[in-house]
Amino acid sequence: MTTALARKDFRAGSDSSLSYTPHTERMRALIVDDDRTLREGCASVLRSEGFAVEVTARGDEAIEMVRRQRFDIMFVDVYMTPVSGIDVLKTVMATAPNTLVVLMTGNPSVESSIEAMQIGAWEYLSKPYSGTQLQLLLGRAAHTVSSRRQAEDPSLEASEGLGNGSLVGTSPAFRRATDLAKRAAATNAAVMIVGETGTGKEVIAQFIHQNSRRSRRRLVPINCAAIPEQLLESEMFGHRKGAFTGADREKMGLLELANGGTLFLDELSEMSMSLQAKMLRVLQDGIVRRVGSEQEDAVVDVRFVSATNRDPREAIRSKLLREDLYYRLNVVQVVIPPLRERPEDIPLLANHFLRGFWARHRSQKEAIPQFSEDTLDFLVSRPWRGNVRELQNFVEHVTILAQPGSKIQIHHLPLDQEVEINSTVAGVPNLPSNDAYHIAKEQVLAAFEKNYVTRLVARASGNMSRAARLASVDRTTLYRLLERHGFRREFGESVPANEPRSENPILETVVDLPHASDISTE
Repeated sequence: MTTALARKDFRAGSDSSLSYTPHTERMRALIVDDDRTLREGCASVLRSEGFAVEVTARGDEAIEMVRRQRFDIMFVDVYMTPVSGIDVLKTVMATAPNTLVVLMTGNPSVESSIEAMQIGAWEYLSKPYSGTQLQLLLGRAAHTVSSRRQAEDPSLEASEGLGNGSLVGTSPAFRRATDLAKRAAATNAAVMIVGETGTGKEVIAQFIHQNSRRSRRRLVPINCAAIPEQLLESEMFGHRKGAFTGADREKMGLLELANGGTLFLDELSEMSMSLQAKMLRVLQDGIVRRVGSEQEDAVVDVRFVSATNRDPREAIRSKLLREDLYYRLNVVQVVIPPLRERPEDIPLLANHFLRGFWARHRSQKEAIPQFSEDTLDFLVSRPWRGNVRELQNFVEHVTILAQPGSKIQIHHLPLDQEVEINSTVAGVPNLPSNDAYHIAKEQVLAAFEKNYVTRLVARASGNMSRAARLASVDRTTLYRLLERHGFRREFGESVPANEPRSENPILETVVDLPHASDISTE
C-alpha cells in the first residue's frame, strides 16, 4: 500500500457515523509495527476514537511495555525482527491474557491465521486495510472490553457501552433469566436463548461468553437469517480454493475462527435443514470439512449458544428445525421476558439509555436532561412491541432533540397521534359503545384500576409501602386492588385467574408483578 493511499484510507476514520468514542475513553492501545507510515496512520485513527495510544517499532520493546503497564488492545505486525509478532503474542497471552491482540500482516495465509488464533489472537487483520475497516474493528473491540468490565463490575455507567443496556433490570422475571444465564456460563453446556425480537438475545449471548472460561477467546456471531443459504455453508465451514466460482483462495470458516471460544447462532430456525444436518457432526465430534474438501480439515472445540424468536417446538413441527439438533443445542434454555412483562424495568432502562446516548451524541459538558415522572409513567404504559430495541431507539430519538438540563415532558416525545397520549395515560381503552351505560362505566373503571396499580407498583419498584404512599392509600387497600384483578403466576405472562392457562411449554418465565404475595414491603 502506497503512502498516499494509506493516508487517504486512514482519514476515512473521521466518519462520525461510525464513531465509538464514548466506549473507548478509558481504553489504552499499543501499536507495534516497523512500518512508520502504517504505525502512525493506525495511531491517528485510534486517537480520533478516544484511545490512549502508545507506539513502538520493535517487538522486544513492546514486551517490556506490556510488563510495565496495562493495555486493553494491541495491534502487532507479524513480520518483525528480532522479535516477531507471534513471539509478542505468546508473551502477552502469558503475562496479560485479557489484552485483545490484533495481528497484522501483508502476507496472510490460512496456516498463519490458524496458528495466531490457537495461540490466542483476538483478530487477524490483512494489510492493506482501510480506515473504515479499522474503525469497525475498534467498535467491536470497545464493546468486548466494556462487556468484560461490566461483567466484573456491574456498577459501571452506561457510557461504558450501550450494548449492555438490555442487562439493566430488577424485575424478578428478568433476574431469573440472567441468573440462569450466569450459572450456565460457568459450564461448557450449549445454551438456547428464546425470546421475542428485540428482547436482547444477542446481549445475553455476549453476557454468557464474557462470564465463561472462554472469555479470553472469541465470540463469533452469525445471523442465520441474514446470509443466503448458498453462502452460509461457506461462511460456517470455510472452503477450498476452486470449490466454486469465485473461490480464488482458501478460506477459514467461522467454526474454525471460533475454536476455543463461542459460536452464537442467531435465528437458528432460519438455517436450512441440510446445513442443520452438517452441524450435527460438528456438535458430535468437532470435525470440520470445508466446502470442496474431501478430507477432514480441522477439529474444533467450540461452545454453542443459539437463539430463536420462535417457539422451538413449533419450529420442529413446522419442519424448520431438526429435532435432534434442537436437543443438542437446548441443554440449557434461557427465556428472555418481553418488556411488557417487566414494566418496572422500563424507567431504569430509559434513564440508562438517556445517559448513554447523551454521552455518545452530546457534549459531556452539557447537563444531562431528565425524564419527568409523568413521562416515565407514560413509557411504562406503552406496549413496546419491539421490546428493549424499540425503547432504545425511542430514547435515542428523544436524546437528540432534548435540551441540556431540561425535564423531558410527554409533549416532547416523538409520538404519531396526540390521542394516544390522552387515552393511554388515563388508562382508559377505547370506550365500549354497544353496552349499557353502567356496564360500560364498570369496564372503563376496571381498566383504569388495573392500569393504575400496574404502573404504580412498577414506579415503586415493587415496594408496596412506597407504592401505598405514592397512591395516598394504606397498604391493605392496595393489596385489595391487586387481589381484585386476580393476577396470578403463569408461564410467560401475568394473567387474571379466570383466564385459561397457557399451553406454551417453552415460555417458562414467571412475572411476579403485581402478585401481592411476592411484592416487597418495608
